[in-house]
Amino acid sequence: MRFWLRASAVVLALSGAFPASAQQQPPEHRTEWPGLVSGDDGIDGLEGGPELQRGRDPRAMLADQRRLAGALAALQPERKGVVDAYVLSVALDSDPVFAREARESGRVLARRYDAEGRTLVLAGPDGRGAPALPAGSVTSLTLALARIAEVMDRNQDVLVLYVTSHGAPDIGLAYHDGDQGFGVVPPARLAALLDGLGIRNRLLLLSACYSGAFVKRLMSDTTAILTAASATRSSFGCRAENDWTFFGDALVNHALRKAQPLADAAAEARKTIIGWERAGRLDPSMPQVTIGDAVATWLAPLERRMPQTATAPVGAPATDALKP
Repeated sequence: MRFWLRASAVVLALSGAFPASAQQQPPEHRTEWPGLVSGDDGIDGLEGGPELQRGRDPRAMLADQRRLAGALAALQPERKGVVDAYVLSVALDSDPVFAREARESGRVLARRYDAEGRTLVLAGPDGRGAPALPAGSVTSLTLALARIAEVMDRNQDVLVLYVTSHGAPDIGLAYHDGDQGFGVVPPARLAALLDGLGIRNRLLLLSACYSGAFVKRLMSDTTAILTAASATRSSFGCRAENDWTFFGDALVNHALRKAQPLADAAAEARKTIIGWERAGRLDPSMPQVTIGDAVATWLAPLERRMPQTATAPVGAPATDALKP
């Protein structure tokens, strides 16, 4: 059964010392309460990116809010005359494979794109005692993007966004934190966030099933987008026990550790994933790579500053899951 909340708008006549034009008016209820559970007509309001929290311990909520506030406050401002990258690596699911992948991806991308002090990692516990970080959620992702937009030079600086989670066809990225946090980030919502914040230069790396659905909605002349799968295919390696998904292992843990251009790294990762899928007799995930015509204006300065020595892959290979 779907629950609806009906409310009548109550308009209050306000009086006081401040003029009416300076007074902040409360928002009116203009629509019904969006359904967050399945009903006869499916799930309502998905394009807006709904989020639901339930039963969460208030002390845990306060501790996480403090971690997030500290991380956002510590983000360094852009440097005049320098094309700076701001790295945001997010695990939206509490299965620890995503936390492990987001944490290491943040380190790899920060090193590759000279983003020390300009990197945020939002990820829950990795199951192995790593230090607590702000958790990934629809809200924390939104606030992190807003903070990055606030401190970056949006005319020249770059957002490097890595998101790892489960995905669903025709829905988008899934936020699922144990039995307490639920939500989705659909293509329409992510596009609205980035466009509304004025973040034009962006490298988007999306590790999730069906993540190719974001390409059409997010693509622009100044955007490079790499996804783990097409809009109609699953990707692989997301067992909770893993250290990496196939996409994260091939792209971040191997290809992006090397001093090679983004297009070459994407081609290497795609070839690697195809080989793994064939070896495992898996249906092709069909990773997507789309690089806008004007991406070189911000990518070339970043790649000129890349470290010239590669780092070694870490963690268990994603293909360990294929072993008998």
